[in-house]
Amino acid sequence: MHCLFGDPCRSIAAALSMLLVVIASTTSMGNDAFNEVSFTNDIVPILSKAGCNGGGCHGALAGKAGFRLSLFGYDPASDHLAITRESLGRRVDLAEPATSLLLIKPTMAVPHKGGRRLEVGGEDYQLLAAWIAAGCPGPTPHERQLSSLAIEPEEALLTPGEQAAFRVTAQYDDGSTRDVTRWARFTATDATVATVDGNGMATAIGHGSGAITAWFSSQIAVGRVTAPFPNEIPQSTFDDAPRANLIDDLVLEQLSRLRLAPSLACDDATFLRRAYLDTIGRLPTTDEVRDYLADSSPKKRERLVDLLLARPEFVDYWSYKWADIFLVTGSALRPAAVKAYASWIRDRVAENTPWDELVSDVVTASGSSIDNGATNFFAVHQDPETMAENTSQAFLSLSIGCAKCHNHPLEKWTNDQYYAFANLFARVRAKGWGGDARNGDGIRTLYVEPRGDLLQPRTGRPLPPAPLDGDPLDADSEADRRDALAAWLTAPDNPYFTRAIVNRVWANFFGIGLVNPIDDLRATNPASNEKLLGALADYTIAHDYDLKALMRLILLSETYGRGSQVLPENAGDRLWFARAYPTRLMAEVLSDAISDVTDVRDAYTEIALNDGSTQKVDAYTADTRALELTDSAVKNYFLETFGRNDREITCECERSNQPSLVQVLHLSNGSTLNDKLSSKAGYLTQLLATEPSDEALIEDAWLRVLSRFPSDEERSAFLETLKDTAADEKRAVVEDLYWSLLTSREFLFRH
Repeated sequence: MHCLFGDPCRSIAAALSMLLVVIASTTSMGNDAFNEVSFTNDIVPILSKAGCNGGGCHGALAGKAGFRLSLFGYDPASDHLAITRESLGRRVDLAEPATSLLLIKPTMAVPHKGGRRLEVGGEDYQLLAAWIAAGCPGPTPHERQLSSLAIEPEEALLTPGEQAAFRVTAQYDDGSTRDVTRWARFTATDATVATVDGNGMATAIGHGSGAITAWFSSQIAVGRVTAPFPNEIPQSTFDDAPRANLIDDLVLEQLSRLRLAPSLACDDATFLRRAYLDTIGRLPTTDEVRDYLADSSPKKRERLVDLLLARPEFVDYWSYKWADIFLVTGSALRPAAVKAYASWIRDRVAENTPWDELVSDVVTASGSSIDNGATNFFAVHQDPETMAENTSQAFLSLSIGCAKCHNHPLEKWTNDQYYAFANLFARVRAKGWGGDARNGDGIRTLYVEPRGDLLQPRTGRPLPPAPLDGDPLDADSEADRRDALAAWLTAPDNPYFTRAIVNRVWANFFGIGLVNPIDDLRATNPASNEKLLGALADYTIAHDYDLKALMRLILLSETYGRGSQVLPENAGDRLWFARAYPTRLMAEVLSDAISDVTDVRDAYTEIALNDGSTQKVDAYTADTRALELTDSAVKNYFLETFGRNDREITCECERSNQPSLVQVLHLSNGSTLNDKLSSKAGYLTQLLATEPSDEALIEDAWLRVLSRFPSDEERSAFLETLKDTAADEKRAVVEDLYWSLLTSREFLFRH
């Protein structure tokens, strides 16, 4: 006899059969082991691990199927309300826990679009059932709070194919601990080195060193998998390698562990060009190259470094670099304010103001936007939330924006921490613009009100103002809260402040950071060499945040002076500094280098306004270099094409050093090179007027463009070409010679 209802009837029968199994399992289990189940510490982690409160399920902004949870459990109180009270409380059945939707849906006893998330009779299932049977107790203010996570092992040394089990322990404020491995979410930061499953079992995939991160209740723990490269390198290679300072000790220690051989030191010409570009953003002149290469003294690199750190171009270069972080741009500021802001930064760099002092002055700035240029930091960021986010990004290299709506899904920062931090800026006010917006002669005055708070939207009440992971301030005090912020921000024991600036400086000289991206210091993105980053932070603190001292340490290290040649024993190096990494010159440096070679400069006559229009400016003279521009809104096709930072947001992602087809076409056919090489007022006209010999012409070209003498092969090839060139064609041939050098990778890249 056939069922009149067909397959649906069989589905219902199967569901009822499963439901009976669920009820039997729940009825038969004992609750002695689960008599004190905590909603916050036990139930929410189960939901997070199962993905119930993820962005693709009930943690979405609109929830799913009428059921909404806070993303990753950032708001246990509202989650408890949603589970136990919403929809007439139908999600839990206190009389018959086994029939609760919270159990029969994820076990698939009844259809569930999210699929099977729980196993009947498993520990998670039993905890949920025991919690329901106990009356669904909610969060209480006196229950133990999670204080930190620990992961074991801290480092697993594996070969590809081998596995290691990572274990996570939660540490609570009452001193108790608990193994929470089964509820932690694991992630491998470099899947080319290792992968990790949901139970913490890591598998080495390739060679190198990568982190394994564990997330549990908005806390992060980080372990590491290291899989040495299959190179046979005697230990003497590392023991006998030249060392200049602590950088070399710690880099070589890691290279030894990874079995990556260090490349030999670069030659003097390469070091000279590299140091000039990295320290002052310009090429050495022909005479500077000749003098340096002729110097045979053993201390010449040290003397060169000290000279570069004292050059006026150092101020130009580093003022421009810091202006990227501080967002000095006419798209957000009046011209007079741009000038005051840029001048304030330049004066601090020229005075070698310690970084902690400079940052403290910015964070606590008040007064006129013209008289105190630092106040314009708060003109770019005008509400407490934006002030908090940009302060964090600029000086801590932490992006906390996700925590504005919910607990950060990839980090430890909670929604409450975000609003407590933003409340530090709640009383910052500004008044007055005055003048004409286009001409920019208005003045904005920054001041601090004695009262006022930022409300936490979730509760409608303010949180006590507090730095991230810091102690809350007295909410009733009328003191400027930014003073306490500055003290916390620049304190030597702040785990982010010093590391953030050290990483930025390191990336300038090596092309990549110890942490990448260089302004992303979240716990789930650890450094490639944590010991080195920590040691450099300690060095910077010990030298009172004198960034020139840090730069000198880097420049004089053997690691910085290493060549970029790839050895068979370090071909796999990507992050560990066995060799130098060639990187394309930043847009402004490349533009200035082309102008220096051709002796023809760009004209900077317009700025782009927010409405898409342009405005003429006369602030820049004919000899202004790109690195001397105070405003990122200045129009220039070359700078835009080659990835200039537009300074719209505080993020290193605003700048791009990646090559593109548009850049190739512009160098080949665009006006920047071709017009400057053919200019009658340019260097080639002056050079050819002196009627140099072919030998001298070739040597001068290599020294001027590549900062080195030509090789015998290069010399002979171009001598042959010039010998057969008619007099009326010589200009064209010389232009082609310079064009070929200026479009070569050797010129375009720092190597």
